[in-house]
Amino acid sequence: MRNVIVTGGSRGLGLAICERLALAGYRAIAVARSETPELKAAMLAASQGGILFAPFDLGDIDAMPEFVRSLRQQHGPIYGLVNNAGIGTEGLLAVMPLEQIEQLIRINTLSPIALTRQVIRSMFAEGHGRIVNMSSIIASTGYSALSVYAATKASMTGFTKSLAREVGRAGITVNAVAPGFIQTAMTEGLTEEKRQQIARRSALQRLAAADDVARAVEFLLGDGGRNITGTVLTVDAGNTA
Repeated sequence: MRNVIVTGGSRGLGLAICERLALAGYRAIAVARSETPELKAAMLAASQGGILFAPFDLGDIDAMPEFVRSLRQQHGPIYGLVNNAGIGTEGLLAVMPLEQIEQLIRINTLSPIALTRQVIRSMFAEGHGRIVNMSSIIASTGYSALSVYAATKASMTGFTKSLAREVGRAGITVNAVAPGFIQTAMTEGLTEEKRQQIARRSALQRLAAADDVARAVEFLLGDGGRNITGTVLTVDAGNTA
């Protein structure tokens, strides 16, 4: 069973990815600060340890080497890493506290880069691996009061493209998935009117679901994605078409 680390795997999109990967025969290791009731239910539903929980604070950069080492010791080689965890703090840049800006950059940019740095060392030893970074359509379209969030997601796109060239010779693929507005905790703040407005301007006249994004991640991790690297796969029901 191939091990795939999924950060932010205790709820929302991350949990949907874990569930999809478990169905596809992977062992999804959900990384989060705490175990949620939703994650507990998913772990019980998944057969043969298809979903496991690994508690960790992704803001603790210094503890990452030991964390990754412990995962390898407990579960074996790491085949895939899905850098899904992120925060979507809104705020106009002119009035956003510097502490919030620093937190967004630390969790959305520095943390996934630092974690990837540790994981690729394991992948080098195995001679293969798959990395999927979670970007967003906001990185290319922009959105009012999300300028810092957009900057962090745009950074993941650049990180993806450059790292793909760095590690390709080692048999490691690096791609990004850019979801549009989907039904998760990060979009619950939108009114029903706003959600309908977004759906109307999408080519397919609907919002994408979390499972749509999860299936895109599964594809990139599977045989179909073996010759795809350095790309950004957009899943937004045609919102940016």
